[in-house]
Amino acid sequence: MHSDQIRPACESDIPAILDLLVQVDMVHHGIRPDLFNGPATKYTAEQLKAVLQDPASPVFVCCGPDGRALAHIFCQFQQHQGGGVMTDIKTLYIDDLCVDEKHRGTDRHIADRLFDYAVDFARKNGCYNVTLNVWAGNDRALRFYRRQGMQPQKYGLEIIL
Repeated sequence: MHSDQIRPACESDIPAILDLLVQVDMVHHGIRPDLFNGPATKYTAEQLKAVLQDPASPVFVCCGPDGRALAHIFCQFQQHQGGGVMTDIKTLYIDDLCVDEKHRGTDRHIADRLFDYAVDFARKNGCYNVTLNVWAGNDRALRFYRRQGMQPQKYGLEIIL
């Protein structure tokens, strides 16, 4: 049994989440410095406060025994309604999952447990599937998600001009 707790993120988690977002950015900056500034975060504290209040964008954290967020997972409910070519399914999109670099690869299995928590949350909320994107070159993340049973849904391609 782990003493870590997974729960919805709250305003007091914002400083730790901002630190984690810089770590995410630096991973992406290392892979694609042409696209990602480093070090940076995709949200300000004020923007993050609004995200945490939006029920369509649930954020969960895994906290250590001291209550500090060691990891986060940002999710978004997505649904294509109104006909067209897409069926009307409800999806939980994982926008971001990060475990603090000091706690990665430990026997605590924080990423596995946080991912499982999000999948269970999606099931309980009537989702058909869980989706996410992984940047080409982020091999560690790709291996992790493959171990979770995820399979390619589509491919995004580019040509740099």
